[in-house]
Amino acid sequence: MRKLLITALSLLPVAALAAATAGWVGLPGGTFRSALKYEDAPLAKIAPFQLQERPVTNAEFLAFVKAHPRWQRGRAPKALADARYLQHWGGPLALGNAGPGQPVVNVSWFAANAYCEAQGARLPTWNEWEYAAAADETRRDARKDPAWRERILAWYSRPSSGPLPRAGLQTPNAYGVQDLHGLVWEWTDDFSSLLVDPESRNQGDPDKSKFCGAGALSMDDRDNYAVLMRVAMLSSLQADDTTANLGFRCARSAGR
Repeated sequence: MRKLLITALSLLPVAALAAATAGWVGLPGGTFRSALKYEDAPLAKIAPFQLQERPVTNAEFLAFVKAHPRWQRGRAPKALADARYLQHWGGPLALGNAGPGQPVVNVSWFAANAYCEAQGARLPTWNEWEYAAAADETRRDARKDPAWRERILAWYSRPSSGPLPRAGLQTPNAYGVQDLHGLVWEWTDDFSSLLVDPESRNQGDPDKSKFCGAGALSMDDRDNYAVLMRVAMLSSLQADDTTANLGFRCARSAGR
């Protein structure tokens, strides 16, 4: 039955598939203790926002590049997407062996940001993403549970050479969001400033201390190795970079 369902979905027009699978989840916001702790702001204040319930898929991104030819493979400016951009597709307007329901990868920050803007949305901030990702299936903050941490680390330790599963297969977390762990890494709006202190950011020189963490920054939760892995990975990227295990989802402020 599952195979028949996947086959039926693959026969749908791209736009119809995108419309059928897209969804938004409202998160209430609040005060949140991020693993990234700054001396002047130990607690992050999260305004209510909406987050896509699962990562953007190949089918949805194909619909986007058809509507916005500038972002097609071979036409996107080299300064905005490296040579690996959408290399897993069969062609600029063909998915080939890339499943329509799989999360889109090999997408730069610039391309992901353009996609979200085209939806009247934006990329989530790190604090928003971390806030949503702290939840398990029943608790809004499961980070102190060693079993939950081990499950996430087990996901991350799996070989990444095989085909990606279809997005949306995981059980939703307590907010109703899926696939925040164990499927793909995800871009955030502020990825390049995660290991930069506020003073450096204000000076407009984020690369100066990107990797040293600067004096004001500490990992408030050093035991949460999964968070540290994700922060280190995102902070090592340039906005035009693409990788085979990095995708994205969009966010929007409450009331949009």
